[in-house]
Amino acid sequence: MAKNINEIIENDDVVVVKKSNKRAVGHVIYYIFGICLSFAFLFPILYMIATSTKSQERIANDAGTLLMFLPDFSNIGGWLNNYAVIFGDYNVGRYALNSFIYAIIVIILNILINGMAAYAICKLKFPGKKFFNFIIMFLIIVPVETSIIPLYSICKTMLQLRQAASILAIILPQTISIFNIFLFIQFFSSIPKDYEEAARMDGANTIQIFFKVILPLSKPIIATVAVFCFIGVWNDYLWPTMVLNDDSLMPIQAALTTIQSIEGITTGQIMASLVTTSIPIFVVYVLAQKYIVKGFSGGLKL
Repeated sequence: MAKNINEIIENDDVVVVKKSNKRAVGHVIYYIFGICLSFAFLFPILYMIATSTKSQERIANDAGTLLMFLPDFSNIGGWLNNYAVIFGDYNVGRYALNSFIYAIIVIILNILINGMAAYAICKLKFPGKKFFNFIIMFLIIVPVETSIIPLYSICKTMLQLRQAASILAIILPQTISIFNIFLFIQFFSSIPKDYEEAARMDGANTIQIFFKVILPLSKPIIATVAVFCFIGVWNDYLWPTMVLNDDSLMPIQAALTTIQSIEGITTGQIMASLVTTSIPIFVVYVLAQKYIVKGFSGGLKL
């Protein structure tokens, strides 16, 4: 009997070892595949960064070789020459500042307006609440492109799209986002009513509860919405070119499209401009990554 038990234990150990070995091999294959796939996505980025540090002659010499993915180490002092040109001659810094200003305004208005709308739909009782929920779910699946022409007609009629009014045409349409309202609703629904009831017992009204209780508990979703708004405004190209008449008010993407078509601009300068537009998005995402994960992982965790 003891011998049979020992054999069973040994057989179980062998099975466990085989399973652990298979699992280890699976993990190794998974990570190798992931690393290779990551490099495949990184090659265009490496090429963009490396090319932004080179002269036109050097770019032509390195074309078709692995050197095209590496900076010009023979001319380290000239790595920033292309960046100096785009910021000095083409005034990219001003257009980047325009985008930052638009993004900050849109982020603030998005959080306030969409947050309050979501709070009303999620937490308050009023006639037609189910209808608004249906409208939100329906509008999420409607492509944004279908509303561009009607939106342009409305902005042209109401704002005339002249001077400062054209800035409002960039900002106002982006302050309302059905998707952001949906995100806020999903997060607010995870906040227990006990917080609101305790605040009401202390004499707080609905507005005070929203600003002093709900928003402080909603940092993850606020960060998520802020990142989405920033990326949306920073990458916006089509709409600003339709509503802005003053080139000095152009955001970065719209301006770079014009700059890249200027006669005499080099490939290195174009890549330098692309690197410039990519860095802010990368930095914002890295700083807010922790909150974005929390915002999509199921709301508030107590």
